[in-house]
Amino acid sequence: MKLAEILCAEQIRVPLESRTKAGVLRELVALLPSAKDVPACDAILESVLEREAKMSTGIGQGVAIPHGRSDLIPDMEMAFGISRVPIEFDSMDGKPVEIFFLIVTTPAKAGAHIQALARISRMLASERLREGLAEVRTPEGVLELFRREEPA
Repeated sequence: MKLAEILCAEQIRVPLESRTKAGVLRELVALLPSAKDVPACDAILESVLEREAKMSTGIGQGVAIPHGRSDLIPDMEMAFGISRVPIEFDSMDGKPVEIFFLIVTTPAKAGAHIQALARISRMLASERLREGLAEVRTPEGVLELFRREEPA
């Protein structure tokens, strides 16, 4: 599973417009292919908010990986966004977040969900990648950076 193969430009927002945690989550969910209408978007968002209520997905170093599970998702879908204004996200390190990676899977694909979380966490631990993302200005630029930096 390569991120640049799962994501497409339409699932990436650079920069994010929202300035709040709830706003960013809604904005990211709206980018998912399965969230084409308001009822679907609201239902998927609810699953992400339920997970977020248990514990923040702000993992530190300016990164959050919100995630959830929904029967409305056929397999696994992702969205990615970068905020040029740091967003308070209740992160583990207490610092605001600028890089957001949303993952939503069908409940039947729990294993893929965990693998995706681990892969993204490892990738975004790279200071070089985070610095590159701070400079990128387009969805296509994000995809190109992922293609260059993602291990085989």
